[in-house]
Amino acid sequence: MSTSSITLLAIDNPDLSDFGKDPWWVILIKVVLVFLVLVLLTLFNIWWERRVVARMQHRIGPNVHGPFGLLQSLADGVKLALKEDITPKAADKVVFVLAPVIATVPAFIAFSVIPFGPVVNFFGHRTPLQLTDMPVAVLFVLAVASMGIYGIVLGGWSSGSTYSLLGGLRSSAQMISYEVAMGLALVAVFLYAGSMSTSEIVAAQDDLWFGLILLPSFAIYTISMVGETNRAPFDLPEAEGELVGGFHTEYSSLKFALFFLAEYINMATVSALATTLFLGGWHAPFWIDRVWEGANQGYWPVLWFFGKVLFFIFMFIWLRGSLPRLRYDQFMAFGWKRLIPIALVWIIAVGTIRSISLEGQIDRQYLLIGIGVLAVIFLLMFFVGVDEERAAEEKAGPVVEDGQVEAGGYPVPAMPVGGAARGAAAPLVFGLASAAGQSVAGAVAVEEPESVTTEEQIDG
Repeated sequence: MSTSSITLLAIDNPDLSDFGKDPWWVILIKVVLVFLVLVLLTLFNIWWERRVVARMQHRIGPNVHGPFGLLQSLADGVKLALKEDITPKAADKVVFVLAPVIATVPAFIAFSVIPFGPVVNFFGHRTPLQLTDMPVAVLFVLAVASMGIYGIVLGGWSSGSTYSLLGGLRSSAQMISYEVAMGLALVAVFLYAGSMSTSEIVAAQDDLWFGLILLPSFAIYTISMVGETNRAPFDLPEAEGELVGGFHTEYSSLKFALFFLAEYINMATVSALATTLFLGGWHAPFWIDRVWEGANQGYWPVLWFFGKVLFFIFMFIWLRGSLPRLRYDQFMAFGWKRLIPIALVWIIAVGTIRSISLEGQIDRQYLLIGIGVLAVIFLLMFFVGVDEERAAEEKAGPVVEDGQVEAGGYPVPAMPVGGAARGAAAPLVFGLASAAGQSVAGAVAVEEPESVTTEEQIDG
């Protein structure tokens, strides 16, 4: 790469000094574009989720409205807008109406510090493809995203329904628990980037993505973002088998649509943050820029950015179509007993390694090998402890004879002799039918008890 191209790349990477200088019309256009992108991305994600899950379940999916059914999401939005808007008599009407707005607005605001690309020529004005940035931009995203919890909790509380209240309480406990793990996963990124600014974190990943060198942090964040957005298999606040619909049971029409919109925008927000912090942001994947110098120039990085975001959203869809919903106590125990302790140990390890690396006492190659070994150990810890606890519970559990039921339990059929059946069932083979049309049993015969005569019954 020539010296001129290296200089150009350095100029195109924005920093904090590039923000706050845009005229009002550029800021207005950026705000409108961010809003439109999020709304259109939500419509696309709903359609994409239906198509992918339909393919996984051998169904067709939406295919009537528009080419390939692309207008199905728009038709659903119109349908929701035309539905009757019902407010329960027992509801606190003011809070009931404000709750969906409180849940939706922070989802839009969080995207204001997400970098979409480098500095470009925007209608004759040099500006970064980012609305704004600040020294604590990542903390700003976490703070704004946590405000959406109030909308869900207040929506459940103000509905005047027990199911809604339980869904709101579940959501608050779940989001708070997994936000702790999510925040701890980001500490290692701050240590390596030396900044909490989103644009500077992206610039720090010009050579190597943090998702590769900070794999445990990446794994913890990926798990936490699924719990943070109430998506399957962590969609316990909306568990229809237990809570009818959870916190939005009593909502309909546009207010329900706002909750729906907030969920999908939050999916895009956590995916964009994961792209920014762990996958190099808008930088070209697979080191394409080493071959093509213009890969990180102009508006091409917008394509790389949304490609990575859609990869994470596909993971959301894949999980929903593959895994069953967890039990609530298992889900909370996993967050507090697994994710948070592992994140704390990993922070100590990263801090130690980073300190040694800055002092130059150990070769960088050995540090990377040590990080890889720690990553393998942490991943194994996810599975070893669970099996040991399960074995201890089975060993300590009371022995219940066949036909008996524990207090508060349910009757369970007795296990077959020799343990659970394994493999395919034995085939049934029938003999030739007799002249009277009656078949004779073949290879698989069932042992029947000996017949008892009438005289034996009387004698007995």
